Parts: sequence; structure tokens; C-alpha cells
Amino acid sequence: MKKVKTDLLVIGAGSGGLSVAAGAVQMGADVTLVEAHEMGGDCLNYGCVPSKALLSAAKHAHLVRKAKDFGINAVGVDIDYKAAQAHVHKTIATIAPHDSQERFEGLGVRVIRDFARFAGPTSVIADNTLITARRIVIATGARAAIPPILGLQDVPYLTNETLFTVDTQPEHLIILGGGPIGVEMAQAHARLGSKVTIIEMARFGATLDPEAAAILRASLETDGVDIKDNTGLVSVAQSDQGVVCTLSTGTQIVGSHLLIAAGRRPNIDGMDLEKAGIAYDKRGITVGADLRSTNKRVYAIGDVAGGAQFTHVAGYHAGVVIRSALLGLPAKAKTTAIPSVIYSDPEVAQVGLTLEQARQEFGARAEEARFDYAQNDRAIAEGHTIGFAKAIIGGGRVVGATIVGHQAGEMINFWTYLVTHREKISKVSAMIAPYPSLHEINKRVAGAYFSPRLFGSVWVKRIVRFVQKRIP
Repeated sequence: MKKVKTDLLVIGAGSGGLSVAAGAVQMGADVTLVEAHEMGGDCLNYGCVPSKALLSAAKHAHLVRKAKDFGINAVGVDIDYKAAQAHVHKTIATIAPHDSQERFEGLGVRVIRDFARFAGPTSVIADNTLITARRIVIATGARAAIPPILGLQDVPYLTNETLFTVDTQPEHLIILGGGPIGVEMAQAHARLGSKVTIIEMARFGATLDPEAAAILRASLETDGVDIKDNTGLVSVAQSDQGVVCTLSTGTQIVGSHLLIAAGRRPNIDGMDLEKAGIAYDKRGITVGADLRSTNKRVYAIGDVAGGAQFTHVAGYHAGVVIRSALLGLPAKAKTTAIPSVIYSDPEVAQVGLTLEQARQEFGARAEEARFDYAQNDRAIAEGHTIGFAKAIIGGGRVVGATIVGHQAGEMINFWTYLVTHREKISKVSAMIAPYPSLHEINKRVAGAYFSPRLFGSVWVKRIVRFVQKRIP
């Protein structure tokens, strides 16, 4: 067995692992990276990138159908599903070199393509090599959780890892799960011409702002998606017609394809974490705010750390670990300003506290201010009038925000900065936004907060009258 000693061992070449490896090697550390599957991980190959590429294809089809609203008489939409999937794979191939083994070896990272399992507190075995490291970062991500549904083991089903290999358009796609993955793939396939049904055990959009959830649901239903929420999937069976799904309501629906999008489970199986004294549970590896596991030489980041499962969180975690493991600086991951986005149409973006959460912390000093897309000139001109931006203010400072509408995923960055630094809402009102732009909506939210204080105040009116009488 070969032996390798390294400063930093990174297990997993997804977004977080690659960020740690690239940063560490460029800062002078000896870095070893172990990956058993695809470089780039879930985000590049099965998640963020392919899903957004397919959504883009679907949005183009939708725009052609809506062109008549702008005086353009486009001939009917002819969907080539195989070509749409080809666009997905072209997108992956374009981005892949940035995450490739060749690039990282060029940076000076030692890359080993094999499954890693712990041999001790600071040692791992992979590819018949015993790797001993000063510090270890586990960044193995997560995968689709497969629920224990009667008959599922005997029926062909899709997950996000296999959906993008399908060349033939699903005639009727049944999706188990109404979270971000389920919603995005439901709308994409509906706009590409498939019949789509979502089965969701809880209330649809239960984790979203209620008004945002209502707008999202209405949009999906307008696209033809059938949403069956507060409904369980009891059993599935294969028939000549397709996959037969029996619901908790007693009804049956038959689909050509079944997509499982009912949560995620951490990739920790077979790693022998016990040999390294690393505690874990069904959510992932147990870590503190410093992202260290119960073995203080081992960190866990991203999805496998059991917190919010977003690519941008993994990247954020990478920065925390680099400060701690390489520079020896105290560093902790904060969760107060993690944005989330559902890339549907309209998009739904949130950051920070909801009004209810803010009231628990600030009491009567928690307030809400909002402004609708329908009142924004740019949105009106471009036909994107559905949605709103809403800020949550606690004690005069921005503590949360929700945006539903066109480009909400871009617009939320503004509020994420404010929430991160607990900036006062008055700083937004002092900002000049270009006209016409969607970002005027953000400024108008601040206006909605201050307007009743200025225009509805008896004292303000008295002061103005007093001053006016004395101005020459």
C-alpha cells in the first residue's frame, strides 16, 4: 500500500470541496483531493447546472407562446425534448473544465479518483493509498432520499441523477415532492409539453412566505401542473399503461415516468466514520459553528454537514474552513443571512427572518414593508408584473426579505447584503436606483416603510406648516 502525507485532505470534489482545495493549494498548502465519482459533484452534473439549463429551454418555449402579447405572431412551438437535453449536456460540458481533474492537478492538487474510507483519526484509505493528513475536510454532499413506499423497489423511477439522461419526453411526469427540485422540474416539463402531477405530503409551499407560496402555486397551475398536496403516496406498481400511483386519498393516477424528489440524504455510507471518532446522524455529520466534527482535525462542509443544502452554502463553508484550517484563525459559519431561491417563473427568493420570526425577537418593533412588481415601470414594459418584494425590519434594521417575481434570484442579493450587515432601512431610501430598473422595487420597499411615518404623521405636518410660515 502506498503512503501519502499531506497538509489538507479534501474528500469530495463538489462545489465546497473544490473551493477548499483550490484556495488551500494556492495559499501554499500540500493538498490531496479524493473523489469517487464525477468532478464537480452533484451541482455540476445532476443539480444546479442541468436543472437551470432545462428550465432555460422551457422558458424559451414559454416566451414563444407569449410572444403574441407583444405583437409578435410566432408560429406554434415545436418541442424537441432530446435537443433540450442536449442543451443541458452542452452546458455541463462547457463548465466542466473549470472543475476538472486536469485543472486541479495543474494547480498542484494531488487528485485520487476512488472512494475514501477512514482508517483512523487522521488517516484515510483510497486507491490502495494510506493518506495521513494534518486536517481533513469531508465534502461528500448528499443524494436523493428514497422513501420506503410499497412497490417502489420494483418500479423504474427517476431521481435528479438520472432525469437528465432521459431522451424521450415524459408523456406524464409524476413528481413525488413539492420542494425546489420538484417545483423547478414540474414547471420545466409542463412548459416543454409534458403532463405533470406533483404529490406533496405537506401543504404546498409550507416553508415559504404564504403569499409567495400562493403566487407560485397559481403560476404552476396556469402552466398545467396538477398539485396534490396534503397527500401521501401509499404504493406504486408497474402496468402496461405506466407507473400506477395509489394516493392516501384512495385515488390512483398513472404516469409514464416517476421522479423522486422527496428530500436528500448525506453521502456518508461506508466511510467508516466511527474509526475516526466522527459523530453523525441521519441529517449528516455533527458539526459545531466552526464546522469541526467531534474529531477536531476533521471538518464537514456543505450538504453533508446537515444544514441548509445549497451550493452557495458549501462555498461559504469553504471560506470558513480555509481561515480555520490553514491560517489558524477563529472562524464560524453564520446562518442568519443564507439566501434561498426557487428558480421557477416567477422566481421565489428569501433571506433572513420571516415576519413571524422577527416578532419573536423584536416584538412590536418587527415590521413589514412591501412593493408590488405591478407598480414598477420596467416590469410593466416587459410584462413581468406578477410578484412583490417584501422586507422585514426589526428595530429599524433589515433582518429579512422575500421577493417573488422576475429576476428575484438576482434581486435578493441586495437584501442579503443588508441582512448580513444588519443595515438600517434608511440606507435603502438614500440610495439612487437607475430608471427604469427592477431594482427600483427595492428602493420603493424602503419608501413604503417610511411613507406612513412622513405622510401620515400629524407631527410632521405641524412641523412643515411651522417651518413654511417662517421661511422667507
